[in-house]
Amino acid sequence: ADVALFLEAIAGEDGLDPRQKDVKVEAYTRALANDTEGLRIGIVTEGFGWPGLSEQDVDALVEASARRFSELGAQVSTISIPLHRDGIHIWNGVAVEGATMLMVRGNSMGTNWKGHYSTSLLDSYARGRITRADDLSDTVKLVVLLGQYMQDRYHGRYYAKAQNLARTLTKAYDDALQSVDLLVMPTLPMKATRIPPVDAPREEKVARALEMIANTCPFDVTGHPAMTIPCGLSNDLPVGMMLIGRKWNDAIVLRAAHAFEQISGYTVRPQQASVAAGQ
Repeated sequence: ADVALFLEAIAGEDGLDPRQKDVKVEAYTRALANDTEGLRIGIVTEGFGWPGLSEQDVDALVEASARRFSELGAQVSTISIPLHRDGIHIWNGVAVEGATMLMVRGNSMGTNWKGHYSTSLLDSYARGRITRADDLSDTVKLVVLLGQYMQDRYHGRYYAKAQNLARTLTKAYDDALQSVDLLVMPTLPMKATRIPPVDAPREEKVARALEMIANTCPFDVTGHPAMTIPCGLSNDLPVGMMLIGRKWNDAIVLRAAHAFEQISGYTVRPQQASVAAGQ
């Protein structure tokens, strides 16, 4: 309910950000219900069992949780979207060169869009990038170096190819969402892991930073509304289930998440609450 209310408050055109132009804002809180009667929910096969990433307890808990939607009146089935496994590679092609152009050449703002440009932010970012570049994380440094290399060597060809493939990926999800109303998969393939130590090898830091986004990053490319909800604990660590809906149909995602929340039995443990209160 809080997320629905928050979205009502921030969604819509603000006059400064061209990405929000002509967005239809709904009363998302009115869409909330305690059931999912009539909804069709598809458990995406390719969102589970990632080689070297997925943990069996996470996969099992998310699938069992997804099937609980039947208790709320939904029809639950499995669905296959083979191209989902390539989503992270498509995202990489877009994100690496795109981030380099935005962060380095565009000094956090980019160019050729209509809206408000913060000159003070541009100046501040540029000074920091030039004088304190070594303070950037290893992951960001790798992205910038690789993005610049790809631009110099291939002149944006693979960025363009990834953007073209993004249209194919979008259609794959759109086609799947013709037979179901929502897609379900684990938010992360694994439970929370320990942050690598400061002196860990650079390769380890980068690998650990990117291993968690296999299921989430494809929707950064396609723009489908996606939401994670806690579905339980395994080995005392939380597990998230991700719901994905049709474009511009955030309301149905929020409705299903709210309904599941009513039966999940997941609550913040007392010790977590006491720690949070003491911070």
